[in-house]
Amino acid sequence: MENSGGIQASLSGRYAAALFQLARDAKQIDAVGASLDTVSDALAQSADFRDLTTSPLIGAEAAGKAVAAVAASLRVDTLTTNLLGVLAKNRRLSQLPKIIRDFRAMVSQHKGEVRAEVTSAHPLTADQVKALGAQLKARVGRDVAVTQKVDSAILGGLVVKIGSQMIDNSIRTRLNTLAHAMKG
Repeated sequence: MENSGGIQASLSGRYAAALFQLARDAKQIDAVGASLDTVSDALAQSADFRDLTTSPLIGAEAAGKAVAAVAASLRVDTLTTNLLGVLAKNRRLSQLPKIIRDFRAMVSQHKGEVRAEVTSAHPLTADQVKALGAQLKARVGRDVAVTQKVDSAILGGLVVKIGSQMIDNSIRTRLNTLAHAMKG
């Protein structure tokens, strides 16, 4: 698989590349991707899980047992469970969000997709994500995989990042622009 040197040069990129290669060889890319989405959602929703992955006070053995229990309760696939165990053993659980991001980028590259990170003030429905994906596909000329983030600070609208390009159509930016224009 061809990867940009930037991803594989990072610690998270090396873990993501290893996971991707194992998933590709086992023909489980989609299953691992779905499991990583589940883990990512759990990180976003559970302060306890986030603390488990970031606390330097939790030992490797205790972290390993805890992530094994979390993986079982989330019903993630075996490869993802093994990754969590290795990360706990090596005290690298704090790298998990970056590993997920890098894995997603590798999957997108493998599928010939472009990855778009969409930030909205409220969660988007599946229909809205599908419609947005279709609009972005028309704009960039390739399939677009949409990753959602919620940030209530943008107040409304969307912020879309595709590679190095950013489309900021948030109400916060519009208000800041208006305030700046009113200052003279």
